[in-house]
Amino acid sequence: MVRAADLIFETGVLERLAGVDEVGRGPLAGPVVAAAVILDPGRQIDGLADSKKLSERRRESLAEIIKKDALAWALGRAEVDEIDQLNILQASLLAMQRAVQALPVAAEHALVDGIHCPDLPCRAEAVIKGDSRVPAISAASILAKVARDREMIALDRRYPGYGLAQHKGYPTKAHILALETLGVSTIHRRSFGPVKRLL
Repeated sequence: MVRAADLIFETGVLERLAGVDEVGRGPLAGPVVAAAVILDPGRQIDGLADSKKLSERRRESLAEIIKKDALAWALGRAEVDEIDQLNILQASLLAMQRAVQALPVAAEHALVDGIHCPDLPCRAEAVIKGDSRVPAISAASILAKVARDREMIALDRRYPGYGLAQHKGYPTKAHILALETLGVSTIHRRSFGPVKRLL
């Protein structure tokens, strides 16, 4: 793990470091959701890890701790129509940009999971597998995952039959079968191949 305390730059001053990550690039339905988190160096949060490697219960528990103990946190999103218009990579970068811009405390430096960085008002670096290497990015991945999963569960009630509460919009066999049976809904990404073929 790369600790925030290790990220001291030329000035010798610890910068307000934001970890940034997104969730929802692969699904056929729903938004892509991003989070930005600035951890408080004086309040260590134990158990931070890549959200995909944590149980749902552990993610939910850590999300509440992060919201309570972090110096600042915010969510950003890109909607289905933006994903279809821009493409999923650009929509993901837009969601991350919105998350950083929504922080109540301005970040001075951002570490972004992956190989691409959004256009940000602060210095930014991409970190490959950052969600398992940098605690602030792990925290962001947890908040984004919990927020998006909750939204997909809510959308399951509005769009019954697709199984959104179970697969969260990912292209499972059950989801593809439901699309073939029920047709394409307004929350499905029409630019994605399995959906596009049914239009």
